Amino acid sequence: MKIRTSIDEAINDIQDGATIMAGGFGLVGVPEKLIEGLLRKGTRNLTIISNNCGIDDYALGTLLKTRQIRKMVASYVGENKEFERQFLSGELELEFVPQGTLAERIRAGGAGIPAFYTPAGVGTQLASGKETRGFNGKEYVLETALTADFAFVKACTGDRAGNLVYNKTSCNFNPMMAAAAKVTVAEVEQLVDTGELDPNFIHTPGIYVQRVIECSGYEKRIERRTVRVSGGNGPCH
Repeated sequence: MKIRTSIDEAINDIQDGATIMAGGFGLVGVPEKLIEGLLRKGTRNLTIISNNCGIDDYALGTLLKTRQIRKMVASYVGENKEFERQFLSGELELEFVPQGTLAERIRAGGAGIPAFYTPAGVGTQLASGKETRGFNGKEYVLETALTADFAFVKACTGDRAGNLVYNKTSCNFNPMMAAAAKVTVAEVEQLVDTGELDPNFIHTPGIYVQRVIECSGYEKRIERRTVRVSGGNGPCH
């Protein structure tokens, strides 16, 4: 059975030193309930692979505050001041990866492709010490695939077989991460019976998912709220 009845049950075997992929983009599609479970569990020395670390008081940002993260593999620091502080002070190990390269490294890991060549990062510090090679007169850098012990993903709908459907921006990293870990844990906003999802619109097949838990009470935060000035035509930040 893939269904779990509590967050604590879903993550009970995650030990110190684990490598975890966490889906989402900014504050969208973030597996916040699973991350809250890790915060309660107190698991430490974690390597987290995620596009960014959100903001200081939400999701992965809370694990930074409690020093549970040893290393981040991410494409940018984003809006998180604690992330920036720990990185600049040398308290946090950080592997910067161009956003498209990060996505492809994860996808390659799920596809069983150990490495690939990409033009992104050539001639910059990101290519330092890496193999480069020319193809058709253009230089490329060799990047290795990424895999993890666990993947935390967030879907809007899932069924009892582990099939998942994501909503809009949540498709950016969640689907590829689900395929690139030894154990994928999915939190879903709505759990339906097997057979209720249209097979033509399933984003992650259940074969990639080992555990599913239905969650509620999501905050639906906005990273930067933009509104129109009352009576005006321009935006106000």
